[in-house]
Amino acid sequence: MAHPVGQPGIGVGTWAWGNQFLWGYDPSQDPVLEATFRRAVACGLHTFDTADSYGTGRFNGRSEALLGSFAAALPAAQRDQLLVATKLAPFPWRLGRRGYERAFAASKRRLAGRIDLVQLHWSTARYAPWQEGPLLEGLADLVQQGEVAALGVSNMGPRRLRAVHRRLAERGLELSSLQVQLSLLAPDPIQPGGVAEVCRELGIRLIAYSPLALGLLARSMAAGPLPRGPRGALFRRLAPALVELQAEMARIAANRDASLAAVALNWCRAHGALPIPGLRRPEQVEQAAAALAWNLSEQERRRLDDLALGLQVGMPANPFLSD
Repeated sequence: MAHPVGQPGIGVGTWAWGNQFLWGYDPSQDPVLEATFRRAVACGLHTFDTADSYGTGRFNGRSEALLGSFAAALPAAQRDQLLVATKLAPFPWRLGRRGYERAFAASKRRLAGRIDLVQLHWSTARYAPWQEGPLLEGLADLVQQGEVAALGVSNMGPRRLRAVHRRLAERGLELSSLQVQLSLLAPDPIQPGGVAEVCRELGIRLIAYSPLALGLLARSMAAGPLPRGPRGALFRRLAPALVELQAEMARIAANRDASLAAVALNWCRAHGALPIPGLRRPEQVEQAAAALAWNLSEQERRRLDDLALGLQVGMPANPFLSD
Protein backbone atom coordinates (compact mmCIF):
# COMPACT_ATOMS: atom_id res chain seq x y z
CA MET A 1 0.00 0.00 0.00
CA ALA A 2 1.53 3.32 -1.06
CA HIS A 3 1.57 6.15 1.45
CA PRO A 4 1.17 9.82 0.60
CA VAL A 5 4.28 11.45 -0.84
CA GLY A 6 6.56 13.21 1.62
CA GLN A 7 5.79 11.28 4.78
CA PRO A 8 7.44 8.16 6.19
CA GLY A 9 5.71 4.80 6.15
CA ILE A 10 4.95 2.68 9.21
CA GLY A 11 7.05 -0.10 10.67
CA VAL A 12 6.52 -2.79 13.29
CA GLY A 13 7.99 -2.91 16.79
CA THR A 14 8.50 -6.34 18.34
CA TRP A 15 9.16 -5.50 22.00
CA ALA A 16 6.09 -7.48 23.06
CA TRP A 17 7.24 -10.65 21.29
CA GLY A 18 8.67 -12.56 24.23
CA ASN A 19 7.85 -10.00 26.95
CA GLN A 20 5.90 -11.55 29.82
CA PHE A 21 6.14 -8.65 32.27
CA LEU A 22 4.24 -5.98 30.31
CA TRP A 23 2.61 -7.98 27.53
CA GLY A 24 1.89 -11.41 28.97
CA TYR A 25 3.78 -13.31 26.30
CA ASP A 26 3.34 -17.08 26.08
CA PRO A 27 4.78 -19.38 23.37
CA SER A 28 1.24 -20.43 22.49
CA GLN A 29 0.92 -16.95 20.93
CA ASP A 30 3.62 -17.66 18.33
CA PRO A 31 1.23 -18.72 15.50
CA VAL A 32 -0.74 -15.46 15.93
CA LEU A 33 2.51 -13.48 15.94
CA GLU A 34 3.55 -15.18 12.70
CA ALA A 35 0.16 -14.39 11.16
CA THR A 36 0.66 -10.79 12.31
CA PHE A 37 4.09 -10.68 10.68
CA ARG A 38 2.79 -12.08 7.40
CA ARG A 39 -0.14 -9.66 7.36
CA ALA A 40 2.24 -6.75 7.98
CA VAL A 41 4.40 -7.76 5.03
CA ALA A 42 1.32 -8.14 2.84
CA CYS A 43 0.14 -4.65 3.84
CA GLY A 44 3.45 -3.03 2.98
CA LEU A 45 4.87 -2.67 6.50
CA HIS A 46 8.40 -3.80 5.76
CA THR A 47 10.50 -2.31 8.60
CA PHE A 48 10.76 -4.58 11.65
CA ASP A 49 12.57 -3.40 14.77
CA THR A 50 13.80 -5.67 17.56
CA ALA A 51 16.61 -5.79 20.15
CA ASP A 52 18.92 -8.34 21.71
CA SER A 53 17.50 -7.51 25.16
CA TYR A 54 13.86 -8.10 24.18
CA GLY A 55 12.22 -11.05 25.88
CA THR A 56 11.94 -11.41 29.65
CA GLY A 57 13.53 -14.12 31.77
CA ARG A 58 13.93 -17.43 29.96
CA PHE A 59 12.55 -15.78 26.82
CA ASN A 60 15.49 -13.40 26.46
CA GLY A 61 16.31 -13.08 22.76
CA ARG A 62 12.92 -14.48 21.79
CA SER A 63 11.88 -11.42 19.79
CA GLU A 64 14.91 -11.70 17.51
CA ALA A 65 14.50 -15.46 17.17
CA LEU A 66 10.82 -15.19 16.24
CA LEU A 67 11.44 -12.40 13.75
CA GLY A 68 14.30 -14.35 12.23
CA SER A 69 12.26 -17.53 11.81
CA PHE A 70 9.26 -15.67 10.37
CA ALA A 71 11.42 -13.79 7.88
CA ALA A 72 13.32 -16.91 6.84
CA ALA A 73 10.03 -18.62 5.96
CA LEU A 74 9.07 -15.92 3.43
CA PRO A 75 9.60 -16.34 -0.30
CA ALA A 76 12.89 -14.72 -1.35
CA ALA A 77 11.19 -11.86 -3.20
CA GLN A 78 9.25 -10.82 -0.08
CA ARG A 79 12.25 -11.34 2.18
CA ASP A 80 14.29 -8.97 0.05
CA GLN A 81 11.76 -6.16 0.72
CA LEU A 82 12.31 -6.26 4.47
CA LEU A 83 14.39 -3.91 6.57
CA VAL A 84 15.41 -5.82 9.70
CA ALA A 85 16.70 -3.57 12.49
CA THR A 86 18.02 -4.61 15.86
CA LYS A 87 19.47 -2.80 18.86
CA LEU A 88 22.42 -3.95 20.95
CA ALA A 89 22.33 -3.10 24.65
CA PRO A 90 25.41 -1.41 26.15
CA PHE A 91 25.45 -3.74 29.16
CA PRO A 92 28.26 -3.00 31.66
CA TRP A 93 30.25 -6.06 30.57
CA ARG A 94 30.29 -5.00 26.91
CA LEU A 95 33.46 -2.97 26.81
CA GLY A 96 35.86 -1.63 24.24
CA ARG A 97 35.86 -1.45 20.50
CA ARG A 98 35.18 -5.19 20.22
CA GLY A 99 32.62 -5.20 23.01
CA TYR A 100 29.73 -5.89 20.65
CA GLU A 101 31.35 -8.58 18.48
CA ARG A 102 29.80 -11.58 20.23
CA ALA A 103 26.45 -9.82 20.72
CA PHE A 104 26.24 -8.89 17.05
CA ALA A 105 27.09 -12.45 15.98
CA ALA A 106 24.44 -13.86 18.36
CA SER A 107 21.79 -11.45 17.09
CA LYS A 108 22.65 -12.30 13.50
CA ARG A 109 22.23 -16.02 14.25
CA ARG A 110 18.82 -15.44 15.89
CA LEU A 111 17.79 -13.25 12.95
CA ALA A 112 18.66 -16.01 10.47
CA GLY A 113 21.63 -14.08 9.10
CA ARG A 114 19.75 -10.85 8.37
CA ILE A 115 20.52 -7.47 9.97
CA ASP A 116 20.10 -4.36 7.82
CA LEU A 117 20.36 -1.71 10.57
CA VAL A 118 22.26 -2.11 13.83
CA GLN A 119 21.59 0.42 16.60
CA LEU A 120 23.13 1.37 19.93
CA HIS A 121 20.16 0.68 22.21
CA TRP A 122 20.77 3.58 24.55
CA SER A 123 23.37 6.19 25.39
CA THR A 124 25.69 5.62 28.35
CA ALA A 125 26.54 9.34 28.49
CA ARG A 126 24.77 9.84 31.83
CA TYR A 127 26.44 7.08 33.80
CA ALA A 128 29.45 5.67 31.89
CA PRO A 129 30.43 8.19 29.21
CA TRP A 130 33.74 6.39 28.58
CA GLN A 131 31.92 3.21 27.49
CA GLU A 132 29.91 4.61 24.60
CA GLY A 133 32.61 5.86 22.22
CA PRO A 134 34.47 2.55 21.77
CA LEU A 135 31.19 0.64 21.31
CA LEU A 136 30.13 3.06 18.58
CA GLU A 137 33.52 2.75 16.92
CA GLY A 138 33.06 -1.03 16.92
CA LEU A 139 29.64 -0.72 15.30
CA ALA A 140 31.14 1.63 12.71
CA ASP A 141 33.80 -1.02 12.04
CA LEU A 142 31.02 -3.52 11.27
CA VAL A 143 29.57 -1.12 8.68
CA GLN A 144 32.95 -0.49 7.08
CA GLN A 145 33.66 -4.23 6.99
CA GLY A 146 30.38 -4.83 5.16
CA GLU A 147 28.84 -6.87 8.01
CA VAL A 148 25.81 -4.56 8.20
CA ALA A 149 24.54 -1.86 5.88
CA ALA A 150 23.62 0.92 8.30
CA LEU A 151 24.22 2.22 11.82
CA GLY A 152 21.72 3.98 14.06
CA VAL A 153 21.36 5.11 17.65
CA SER A 154 18.52 5.23 20.14
CA ASN A 155 17.53 7.29 23.18
CA MET A 156 19.76 10.27 22.46
CA GLY A 157 18.96 13.93 22.88
CA PRO A 158 19.97 16.70 20.48
CA ARG A 159 23.43 17.46 21.89
CA ARG A 160 24.57 13.85 22.01
CA LEU A 161 23.04 13.20 18.59
CA ARG A 162 25.06 16.02 17.02
CA ALA A 163 28.25 14.77 18.68
CA VAL A 164 27.77 11.19 17.44
CA HIS A 165 26.86 12.40 13.94
CA ARG A 166 30.04 14.49 13.86
CA ARG A 167 32.20 11.61 15.16
CA LEU A 168 30.94 9.21 12.49
CA ALA A 169 31.24 11.84 9.75
CA GLU A 170 34.94 12.15 10.61
CA ARG A 171 35.23 8.46 9.69
CA GLY A 172 33.30 9.05 6.47
CA LEU A 173 30.24 7.24 7.81
CA GLU A 174 26.61 8.25 7.85
CA LEU A 175 24.45 8.08 10.96
CA SER A 176 21.40 6.43 9.46
CA SER A 177 18.76 6.77 12.16
CA LEU A 178 17.72 7.87 15.62
CA GLN A 179 15.06 6.01 17.55
CA VAL A 180 13.30 7.77 20.45
CA GLN A 181 10.04 7.58 22.32
CA LEU A 182 7.65 9.84 20.43
CA SER A 183 3.89 10.04 20.75
CA LEU A 184 1.15 12.47 21.64
CA LEU A 185 1.95 11.55 25.26
CA ALA A 186 5.72 11.92 24.74
CA PRO A 187 6.07 14.98 22.48
CA ASP A 188 9.44 16.34 23.68
CA PRO A 189 11.27 15.42 20.45
CA ILE A 190 9.11 17.91 18.47
CA GLN A 191 9.93 20.86 20.74
CA PRO A 192 12.01 23.66 19.15
CA GLY A 193 15.62 22.49 19.10
CA GLY A 194 14.54 18.92 19.77
CA VAL A 195 15.75 15.81 18.00
CA ALA A 196 13.08 15.96 15.29
CA GLU A 197 14.53 19.30 14.18
CA VAL A 198 18.11 17.99 14.37
CA CYS A 199 17.19 14.90 12.34
CA ARG A 200 15.68 17.07 9.60
CA GLU A 201 18.77 19.28 9.56
CA LEU A 202 21.29 16.42 9.42
CA GLY A 203 19.33 14.01 7.23
CA ILE A 204 18.92 11.37 9.96
CA ARG A 205 15.90 9.09 9.78
CA LEU A 206 13.71 9.54 12.87
CA ILE A 207 12.06 6.40 14.25
CA ALA A 208 9.26 6.73 16.83
CA TYR A 209 8.94 3.95 19.36
CA SER A 210 5.86 3.59 21.59
CA PRO A 211 3.85 5.80 19.18
CA LEU A 212 0.63 4.49 20.75
CA ALA A 213 1.87 5.00 24.33
CA LEU A 214 1.69 1.29 25.20
CA GLY A 215 -1.75 1.15 23.60
CA LEU A 216 -3.38 4.00 25.53
CA LEU A 217 -3.72 6.17 22.43
CA ALA A 218 -5.56 3.38 20.62
CA ARG A 219 -8.27 3.14 23.32
CA SER A 220 -11.54 5.03 23.21
CA MET A 221 -12.92 6.68 26.32
CA ALA A 222 -15.63 4.00 26.44
CA ALA A 223 -13.27 1.03 25.98
CA GLY A 224 -13.63 -2.02 28.19
CA PRO A 225 -11.54 -3.02 31.23
CA LEU A 226 -8.03 -1.67 31.52
CA PRO A 227 -5.08 -4.00 30.98
CA ARG A 228 -3.71 -5.77 34.03
CA GLY A 229 -0.45 -4.92 35.70
CA PRO A 230 1.80 -1.89 35.10
CA ARG A 231 0.08 -0.82 31.85
CA GLY A 232 -3.29 -0.63 33.58
CA ALA A 233 -1.82 1.38 36.46
CA LEU A 234 -0.27 3.83 34.00
CA PHE A 235 -3.54 4.17 32.07
CA ARG A 236 -5.46 4.92 35.28
CA ARG A 237 -2.97 7.64 36.19
CA LEU A 238 -2.95 9.34 32.78
CA ALA A 239 -6.53 8.95 31.55
CA PRO A 240 -8.19 11.80 33.54
CA ALA A 241 -5.91 14.38 31.87
CA LEU A 242 -6.53 13.12 28.33
CA VAL A 243 -10.21 13.94 27.85
CA GLU A 244 -9.68 16.90 25.49
CA LEU A 245 -6.91 15.18 23.51
CA GLN A 246 -8.92 11.99 23.07
CA ALA A 247 -12.00 13.97 22.03
CA GLU A 248 -9.97 15.72 19.29
CA MET A 249 -8.50 12.40 18.17
CA ALA A 250 -11.98 10.91 18.01
CA ARG A 251 -13.24 13.83 15.92
CA ILE A 252 -10.41 13.43 13.41
CA ALA A 253 -10.91 9.66 13.32
CA ALA A 254 -14.64 10.03 12.67
CA ASN A 255 -14.04 12.46 9.80
CA ARG A 256 -11.64 9.96 8.18
CA ASP A 257 -13.59 6.80 9.07
CA ALA A 258 -10.33 5.81 10.77
CA SER A 259 -9.19 4.40 14.11
CA LEU A 260 -7.71 6.34 17.02
CA ALA A 261 -4.51 4.37 16.45
CA ALA A 262 -4.32 5.70 12.89
CA VAL A 263 -4.60 9.28 14.15
CA ALA A 264 -1.78 8.75 16.65
CA LEU A 265 0.44 7.11 14.01
CA ASN A 266 -0.22 9.84 11.46
CA TRP A 267 0.70 12.50 13.99
CA CYS A 268 4.16 10.91 14.21
CA ARG A 269 4.39 10.71 10.43
CA ALA A 270 3.38 14.37 10.13
CA HIS A 271 6.51 15.18 12.16
CA GLY A 272 8.74 13.19 9.79
CA ALA A 273 9.00 10.11 12.01
CA LEU A 274 8.57 6.46 11.07
CA PRO A 275 6.32 5.05 13.82
CA ILE A 276 6.93 1.44 14.85
CA PRO A 277 3.83 0.41 16.84
CA GLY A 278 3.96 -2.91 18.65
CA LEU A 279 1.70 -5.24 16.68
CA ARG A 280 0.60 -8.61 18.06
CA ARG A 281 -2.54 -9.43 16.10
CA PRO A 282 -3.49 -9.23 12.41
CA GLU A 283 -6.35 -6.82 13.13
CA GLN A 284 -3.85 -4.39 14.68
CA VAL A 285 -1.89 -4.55 11.43
CA GLU A 286 -5.02 -3.63 9.50
CA GLN A 287 -5.56 -0.55 11.69
CA ALA A 288 -1.95 0.55 11.32
CA ALA A 289 -1.82 -0.03 7.57
CA ALA A 290 -5.05 1.93 7.06
CA ALA A 291 -3.24 5.03 8.35
CA LEU A 292 -1.05 4.99 5.22
CA ALA A 293 -4.01 6.03 3.06
CA TRP A 294 -4.32 9.55 4.47
CA ASN A 295 -2.48 12.43 6.15
CA LEU A 296 -3.42 14.86 8.88
CA SER A 297 -4.12 18.35 7.63
CA GLU A 298 -1.80 21.09 8.83
CA GLN A 299 -4.59 22.46 11.03
CA GLU A 300 -5.25 19.03 12.59
CA ARG A 301 -1.56 18.51 13.28
CA ARG A 302 -1.21 21.90 14.93
CA ARG A 303 -4.27 21.31 17.09
CA LEU A 304 -2.89 17.96 18.24
CA ASP A 305 0.53 19.57 18.82
CA ASP A 306 -1.03 22.19 21.09
CA LEU A 307 -2.97 19.60 23.07
CA ALA A 308 0.01 17.24 23.40
CA LEU A 309 2.47 19.94 24.46
CA GLY A 310 -0.07 21.38 26.89
CA LEU A 311 -0.59 18.15 28.83
CA GLN A 312 0.46 18.16 32.48
CA VAL A 313 1.10 14.40 32.40
CA GLY A 314 2.78 12.07 29.94
CA MET A 315 4.64 8.84 29.41
CA PRO A 316 7.59 8.12 31.71
CA ALA A 317 10.83 9.25 30.08
CA ASN A 318 13.47 6.66 29.30
CA PRO A 319 15.97 6.89 32.19
CA PHE A 320 18.90 6.39 29.78
CA LEU A 321 17.90 9.24 27.45
CA SER A 322 20.90 11.56 27.05
CA ASP A 323 20.73 15.32 26.57
